Amino acid sequence: MFDALSDRLEEAWKKLRGQDKISESNIKDALKEVRRALLEADVNLQVIKDFIAEVETKAMGAEVISGVRPDQQFIEIVYEQLLDVMGEANVPLASNPTKPTIVLMAGLQGAGKTTATAKLALALRKEDRSCLLVATDVYRPAAIDQLNALGKQIGVPVFDLGTDAKPVEIARQGVERARAEGVDTVIIDTAGRLQIDETLMGELAEIKRTVNPDEVLLVIDAMIGQEAANLTRTFHEQIGLTGAILTKLDGDTRGGAALSVRKISGQPIKFVGVGEKVEALQPFYPDRMASRILGMGDVLTLVEKAREEIDLSDAEELQEKILEARFDFSDFLKQMRMLKNMGSLTGIMKLIPGMGKMIDDEKMKEGEKQLKKRRL
Repeated sequence: MFDALSDRLEEAWKKLRGQDKISESNIKDALKEVRRALLEADVNLQVIKDFIAEVETKAMGAEVISGVRPDQQFIEIVYEQLLDVMGEANVPLASNPTKPTIVLMAGLQGAGKTTATAKLALALRKEDRSCLLVATDVYRPAAIDQLNALGKQIGVPVFDLGTDAKPVEIARQGVERARAEGVDTVIIDTAGRLQIDETLMGELAEIKRTVNPDEVLLVIDAMIGQEAANLTRTFHEQIGLTGAILTKLDGDTRGGAALSVRKISGQPIKFVGVGEKVEALQPFYPDRMASRILGMGDVLTLVEKAREEIDLSDAEELQEKILEARFDFSDFLKQMRMLKNMGSLTGIMKLIPGMGKMIDDEKMKEGEKQLKKRRL
């Protein structure tokens, strides 16, 4: 994700290399590259206009710092502006001290809402928060069956009343069940539509009035680009959102949605989907995302992945074997399996500062295919 945007921004830095300082004459070409990069990433046009204006103002007003090159100073300014656009920090999911915390999931059909519901439940389970999923999508064929199958896969119960019951009643009874059983969090999967319509909004508004949720999260497909911001704004104006989940950020997406949603709608992105697997949901950290966009890696996410997937005792044992020259091929296989559990090799390498520009995606993919053939 963001590869094309990162490459384009790299061209902007090149415009300032070899210069003594940032000036009105040499910054114009750099700003043109930044503008082109954001346009190609499908960022909302108003966001681009404001972004460029702010960067130009800050760059021209920046003090000349001894030992810092103009391109490095410009990168820092762009980084700070990215944080201003996406938010300063992660906004965690609400936790109601009076159980249960109620999360209402909304979105258009095809955005991955039902899958995101299960992914969120699994993420909360890892925080030792018990969950109950509520299936209110009585319109889409097999939607309830899909949620039940996902719930069984992750070990989270699903409440449903079939396709004949009204969505509002299913939601109400689901919350009552969660309250009676002392469940920490209830997540309500609602019906989507191919486009925004009065029926969809009316039903969502009625469910919201009935269950009074602590969170109303809009699930957005990152592939829709700058339309994501307008979609979030519309839902917020008519329903009242507390945040968004951006899905399919690992696919062939240009990333514009991540830079547009909060600035246009005023609502933070709380989670991002980075894969098809049910474990592939991550909290959204604007500072880490800005680092990735600028090609500076993301060490904190790398450490978290390692901590989650690698057994510390196994790692220590392997370290001792290496130091004592007892490391053999079986140990190598074990180590590679640990690495594989963290995700794709390409994805891991891009989290390491400076490695993003050095790797060849096609060669890395071919390498992973070879590893699979050897049943690692």
